[in-house]
Amino acid sequence: MFQKLINGSVKLVQRWMPEPFLFAIILTFIAALLAMPICRQTPIEVITNWGGGVWGLLAFAMQMALVLVTGSALASAPALKRGIAWMASLPKTPVAAIALVTSVSAIACWLNWGFGLIVGVIFAKEIARRLNGVDYRLLIASAYSGFVVWHAGLSGSVPLKLATPGPDLAAATSGAIVNPLPISQTILHPFNIGMVVLVIIAITVVNAMMHPKGENVISVDPNLLEKSESTPKTVKQIGDMPRKKTPAEILENSRLLTWFVSLLGLSYVIINLCFKGGAFDLGAVIMIFLFLGVLFHGTPVAYVRAFGKAASGAAGIILQFPFYAGIMGIITGVGESGICFGTVISNACINISSPVTYPLLTFLCAALLNMFVPSGGGHWAIQAPIMFTAGAELGVDPGLTGMAIAWGDAWTNMIQPFWALPALAIAKLSAKDIMGFCLIDLFVSGIIISGGLLLWAI
Repeated sequence: MFQKLINGSVKLVQRWMPEPFLFAIILTFIAALLAMPICRQTPIEVITNWGGGVWGLLAFAMQMALVLVTGSALASAPALKRGIAWMASLPKTPVAAIALVTSVSAIACWLNWGFGLIVGVIFAKEIARRLNGVDYRLLIASAYSGFVVWHAGLSGSVPLKLATPGPDLAAATSGAIVNPLPISQTILHPFNIGMVVLVIIAITVVNAMMHPKGENVISVDPNLLEKSESTPKTVKQIGDMPRKKTPAEILENSRLLTWFVSLLGLSYVIINLCFKGGAFDLGAVIMIFLFLGVLFHGTPVAYVRAFGKAASGAAGIILQFPFYAGIMGIITGVGESGICFGTVISNACINISSPVTYPLLTFLCAALLNMFVPSGGGHWAIQAPIMFTAGAELGVDPGLTGMAIAWGDAWTNMIQPFWALPALAIAKLSAKDIMGFCLIDLFVSGIIISGGLLLWAI
């Protein structure tokens, strides 16, 4: 029965899910068509709101690209790759491989979404090279499924914005939150940690149970996954005569220079976080992974090459972010009617809420918005002015409200292909190959998250 459900889910997604870029275009039209009757906006107003929003997330898009690229570059460091190869030799059966990939990816995504996403798919590919009989689609889906705990982790956009001091916090929340909330009230809250642990256990078990049997297994030829590990030689040859390294090449391959710049960057992060009261925000996350990447690659030129290679994985983000920013422009924009689409959705949630149900309905509202705006920063812009104010009026803990938004933003990533683009590019698969499995993870994790938010609110 369970396998029939899995097969039905896979076939459904294979038939109906378009490519991610087309998905963004379709969502743009849906948002535009809904905004006109709901917000009483004219087509010209909708187009103006869309165009005005296209470039509204450039700074955040740069942050997201850097989180991805620095995390990916760190994951490709030789020391980490050796560790990944050793771990890939541990599972001896396909079911064990699926379970290990899921748990490793989820834990890594909780630490840093960009790092976890890339480590997960690299780990999955390494297992596919070594283990026969494992379903490659499910292996990559398992690597991506850990993404469901991203926003509940240390690189979650909403909790990190809540932890960032400054006047922007009060402005973004319409004065509902003036002082920053430490991550002990959000990410590291016991209820949140408990939900993360339960979700990771659940998706690990479910993914292992989903492994096809017999002829339904779709594996991949290990030879197709082999990739060239060669790198350009530092000392070039002129004819047949070797030459000495130039001063520039000596600097490019200087380990001393690597140690110096890594020590400089990591020392700043430690001083700022531990002694200056700095916030563990997106900037801190990016700096940590940037300078750890430089350190683990050993030389400046090695990191430059790794960074350049990793940057190609951000192509989908760079292409699609303007479109999703445009959708956010439609969702947040107003015309002469003065009605905002995002406010309509959020108010519908608020109107049927009580102090106990408010976090759950906030979660579901964020999950719906995530289909149109798959960005923590976008959710912050849309929901923060409304949800934190309403939550304060109901007496709901602002940390709980923030994590409800964060979990909703993460949850529907299981069926929103935007953030799967880098993993799919590495795995050489399409979104429809993995999203059928992820749809099952969506339902399982949704039950746990919903129950956890209700218990947290009591």
